[in-house]
Amino acid sequence: QLQLVESGGGLVQPGGSLRLSCTASGFTLEDYAIGWFRQAPGKVREGILCISRSGGSFNGADSVKGRFAISRDNAKNTVYLQMNSLRPEDTATYYCAADYLATMSLSSTDYNYWGQGTQVTVSS
Repeated sequence: QLQLVESGGGLVQPGGSLRLSCTASGFTLEDYAIGWFRQAPGKVREGILCISRSGGSFNGADSVKGRFAISRDNAKNTVYLQMNSLRPEDTATYYCAADYLATMSLSSTDYNYWGQGTQVTVSS
């Protein structure tokens, strides 16, 4: 069974950091570009960062540039999202997704498999 599982979410104060993990089971993550998305209540799902199969190329949204970083360890079948300088507006459910065609898109319609999400809350 193909599955993506996110972990690492939680409650953090403004200015703090979190690292999210996205681990695949049932398939080889190296065959896919991976994207991180987030969705806040009442808002559309937003693509924030994606990484190529090899980890050498990236695409990111302006809202997180300079604060968030994406990386991958294909040997561990895992992709990471390092989030620094967190703001209350970063509060959302964060999802990882896999794109077999590796379009490097931030559009959710280009992604084939999705995790269930992990909640990130930024609040004092």
